[in-house]
Amino acid sequence: MRLWNKNQEKLFFEKSKNFASHQQLFYKTKDERYLTYWPKGYKGPKSTLQARNSLIGKYTEKWVTDLLTQILKNQNLHIIQQAQIPAIGITHKSPADIVIATKNRKILTPEEVKIIFEVKMSLVWNWEYDTNTKQIKEIGDYRTHQGKPSFTRSDSILKAIGKCIDIRVSNQKASKIPLIVLGNAPLSNGFCKKADYLKKAGIIQGFWSLNPFPLNHGNTRKKSTKNGFIRMNNVAELNTTLNQLFKQELNFFSGMENPKKLGQIIEIANQEKTYENKGIKFIKLLKRN
Repeated sequence: MRLWNKNQEKLFFEKSKNFASHQQLFYKTKDERYLTYWPKGYKGPKSTLQARNSLIGKYTEKWVTDLLTQILKNQNLHIIQQAQIPAIGITHKSPADIVIATKNRKILTPEEVKIIFEVKMSLVWNWEYDTNTKQIKEIGDYRTHQGKPSFTRSDSILKAIGKCIDIRVSNQKASKIPLIVLGNAPLSNGFCKKADYLKKAGIIQGFWSLNPFPLNHGNTRKKSTKNGFIRMNNVAELNTTLNQLFKQELNFFSGMENPKKLGQIIEIANQEKTYENKGIKFIKLLKRN
């Protein structure tokens, strides 16, 4: 069992050929080559592929589901695609990509959900399809083409952030559920700072890349300053990070109060006997106001 790599992308094309033509999977260049992405420096006419985005989205969600199922197979947990959690605004119109839950069903309560994942994975490498041999070959990593895969695509990141914020502020019942965005490419410098802020603020618990080696040569960022972004190097690291998240009893809280009101809340919470009870009391009082 391995994390994302070039073989997974090749396998995607092999499986997709059963129900999609090469015209739906590859761009046709002016010199009649069929490529996954337009190469750097390409100046010819361009077209847009709509069908492939849906196919790779379904494929990567299924791949993540299978990966998590293997990792957590002995923990009495369930990996569910397209789950609904109506109490926190996750309905059939905008379901969660993947959740880890204690119950095996599509419609869940917040108390049954351990983690919610937004999947923003795509094709990272450039591939060429040979119409004569019907074979595909890899012709370069993401530095060699004009595409913006996964976490390198700003609109995809902003969409994930927007959905996570919508979940986080939908209901107090969402306050204990970690939100993770999964990708398979590095996060840019600007978004690393944003990821660190979102993690510190408690809105999103991390942007995790499941692609240890997205470049054919050289290395990429392992993590951001505050671990808002992390590149998982292997399955064992992913498993360890997941288990650490399970062990944390997280509580999201937010609000705007004047110093006097905050002081009153702190004074009341400080009357509790233990640090844990003080924290619980503080959060309850803050949410009540």
